Amino acid sequence: MTAGSTPLFDYWVATRPIPGQSESGDQFLVAPFDGGVLIAVVDGLGHGADAASAARAALATLATHAGEPVVALAQRCHHALKRTRGVVMSIASCNAADNSLTWLGIGNVEGMLVRADAPAAGRRASLLLRGGIVGDRLPTLLPATLPLHRGDLLFFATDGIQSAFLRDIQFTEHPHELVYQVFMEHNRSTDDALLLGGRWTNGEMTPEGAGG
Repeated sequence: MTAGSTPLFDYWVATRPIPGQSESGDQFLVAPFDGGVLIAVVDGLGHGADAASAARAALATLATHAGEPVVALAQRCHHALKRTRGVVMSIASCNAADNSLTWLGIGNVEGMLVRADAPAAGRRASLLLRGGIVGDRLPTLLPATLPLHRGDLLFFATDGIQSAFLRDIQFTEHPHELVYQVFMEHNRSTDDALLLGGRWTNGEMTPEGAGG
């Protein structure tokens, strides 16, 4: 499992390629920009080197333009991937100035925000996914903006993680343990798989830290 930290966001990622392949088409990006951080999970269509190449092209585009609005980022990726097999992806742009998250999903990379301080009924918010392929058929892009609070948890999962994982995503003080547990229980042996979990800190050090 990979762990990392930015001034605003701590994160943990569990991933592996489909058995028999050395490269995974499921890849991620956590890219700080002035006043915020961009989080993305990308799934290249298919498996192996071609899927990985498409995913890397998307992440390179996102990293170069990380501070732009999410709609512009999706459009840039769409144009950059025209000669690849394409990807599906979900991206979230987190802004420290107003503690907000703006996200969108194209394809089937699941996203969930779990609030640190909210009643149980309103604790979880799921990303609305729209069908399409970045690089081939881009849907109408409808981002959503949500408030962020220090300690909120953000999760993204490719379709190599069984959708039943959603029921196991709860607020926890130890998200790295949850990422590992959910990945081990719900990854599919028939696909690349990636699960990213992170915590919005907005500059406040957490006792656990990114390496916990």
